[in-house]
Order: sequence, then C-alpha cells, then structure tokens
Amino acid sequence: MSKPRIVKDYEKLSEEVIAQIKLEYPYGFEKKLIQFKNQHGKFVSALPFETEEYYYLIRMTRAEAQEIIDDDEDFDEDGNLKEEAKEKLEDEITQSNDEDE
Repeated sequence: MSKPRIVKDYEKLSEEVIAQIKLEYPYGFEKKLIQFKNQHGKFVSALPFETEEYYYLIRMTRAEAQEIIDDDEDFDEDGNLKEEAKEKLEDEITQSNDEDE
C-alpha cells in the first residue's frame, strides 16, 4: 500500500514537519528539487520528503528554496544547518514523539 501524497507550500507546513525537513536536508533544498506535472499539466518543482505516514511534495522554485535557507536563522551563511540548531530540532522531535506515545 502506497502512502498518501501531499502537495503543499512550505509556508503551510507544520513546525514539526519543517523541523524534520531541516534535519533531512541539512545542506539546503535547492539541489534536491524534482520536477513533476501538476493537475493542469504544467511542470512544477518541489522538494520530496517522506514521513512514516505521508509522501510530501513541497512546492518551491530554486529561487524560493535559496530564499528559505537564506532567511532561516537555523542555517549559516553557506546554507548549512548550524550544529546547535540541529541539536535543538532533534530534541524537539524526540519530545514530540514521546508525547505521541
């Protein structure tokens, strides 16, 4: 059985999913984008991301991917996730998982 696909904008994702994405892509998103045809037959780019429950396609252009990283304080000027941000995000996810159980 395949997972449900969710196509969503980055800004509309939950904080928990954004934290997981940052940990999955600690060196930025720009080079990880894929292209697919949307329901209107137009090619769009998106960042693929998979959780236990869902397969996400997070709509963004290369420019938007770069802007997200540039504007996010968790990433350094080279576009890499800062070590202290990584540790904080890992702790948040662990706490969230503990609360879910």
